[in-house]
This record gives sequence, C-alpha cells and structure tokens, in this order.
Amino acid sequence: MRETLKQLLADRKGTSAVEMGLLLGLVVLAMLSAIQGVADENTKMWQDVATKSSEAIAKTR
Repeated sequence: MRETLKQLLADRKGTSAVEMGLLLGLVVLAMLSAIQGVADENTKMWQDVATKSSEAIAKTR
C-alpha cells in the first residue's frame, strides 16, 4: 500500500493536464467577467436611448 502511494505521489504525468485545466479555468473566469462588463454597459446604453426617445416624444405632444 505504501509503495503504491509513493508511486502515485512521484508520478508527474498528469501535472501538465492539471495546470492546463487551472489555466483554462482562469481564462474562462476572465472572459465571463469581461462579458458581464460589456453587458452592463450595453444595458445602460439602451436604457439611455429609451429615456431620451421617450423625452423627445413627450416634447412633441
């Protein structure tokens, strides 16, 4: 049992895959955060357009 555990701890074959998985996770988090920022700005822009359009229509009446 101890010998098997020592072999598992000494085995470094999967470290690259684990590192790549962690790196991919960080990239995905960065992308989601950037997308959220763009979505917020887009929402604000369209709300401003709706407000200004409503004000312009109200002035013509």
